[in-house]
Amino acid sequence: MRGRALPLVPNPWGNRWRKRIGLLGGSFNPAHAGHRHISLQALHCLGLDEVWWLVAPQNPLKPTAGMAPFAERLAQAERIAGHPAIRVTGLEARLGTRYTADTLAVLTRRFPAARFVWLMGADNLSQICHWDRWTSIFRRVAVAVFDRSPYSYHSLAGKAAQRFARHRLSVRRSVLLARMAPPAWAFLHLKRHPASATAIRRIQAGQR
Repeated sequence: MRGRALPLVPNPWGNRWRKRIGLLGGSFNPAHAGHRHISLQALHCLGLDEVWWLVAPQNPLKPTAGMAPFAERLAQAERIAGHPAIRVTGLEARLGTRYTADTLAVLTRRFPAARFVWLMGADNLSQICHWDRWTSIFRRVAVAVFDRSPYSYHSLAGKAAQRFARHRLSVRRSVLLARMAPPAWAFLHLKRHPASATAIRRIQAGQR
């Protein structure tokens, strides 16, 4: 029996694809079923053509201690993805970008016909104001925020949500997010998944 063919990695030099593409960035330390769950929900609810996992060489806001090697995290993500519309990439390593703002600037320039949507959990909405040039992220691409207890209430009262409050789409209009010109964002109350990379690392550490 043949193994499942992995999705093709996007050409970092770009093309003229007219696709709606979700971007899920992070350390993926490790990738888990929760990442896959969010990706499948985004594909279905936002009408996306693809979701790209941007496995970061090193998150600037996270310590290097306890971070698995990049190649190991990338391989694990490929094993977990398990869907032809989910593309696991090391684009940031190939592009030489460190910050999300820089990555998005390059991607929107090299893929000018694509409509990108940045995907993130409510925990990241709470802390995105600490990211480098965070407001440029909202102004460059649409943003989809996924409900993640217990962070959701705090995140919606936070700096980023308040700063871009008038650009938030209603629940009814959130299905149009991938077609909207930025700034535009939506908070999606979808079925949650219990998986957590932090919890997985703790379990793995306890088994050693």
